[in-house]
Amino acid sequence: MNENEEEFHGAKVAVFIADKLVVILRDDRADIPYPNMWDFPGGGRERLETPEETAIRETREEIGLSLEAEQLVGRSDYFTERGNRLFFFAVHLSAEASHSLALGDEGQRLELVSAEEFLALPDAIDFMKSKLSSYLRMQTG
Repeated sequence: MNENEEEFHGAKVAVFIADKLVVILRDDRADIPYPNMWDFPGGGRERLETPEETAIRETREEIGLSLEAEQLVGRSDYFTERGNRLFFFAVHLSAEASHSLALGDEGQRLELVSAEEFLALPDAIDFMKSKLSSYLRMQTG
């Protein structure tokens, strides 16, 4: 971990299974950010985790998939509306990975949607749409 990564709040992962994205409908609770909105797996850093370690742990906890750091691509960081620094990653898995999906203790449900469907959702978190759009542009550009 380099000096610039020492201060960050968490990590998010755009998980592609074949040509679909795994998205989570966040819990509908007033005490969490972005309640009842569609989001990617991810969350807060624990102890001295690296951004990759945070992304891997959160993905396992929230949707039941075990990832390796080498699978994470598209690494970038950003600041949320609340001023928290997060890291964004993407991972591309085969269709078989869908058999291992399991919603963890957080979130109301998970869905597999196309990138276009996610970007069109009025109740998806705006900065996640922005990060996905940027990532997709990098892939085609």
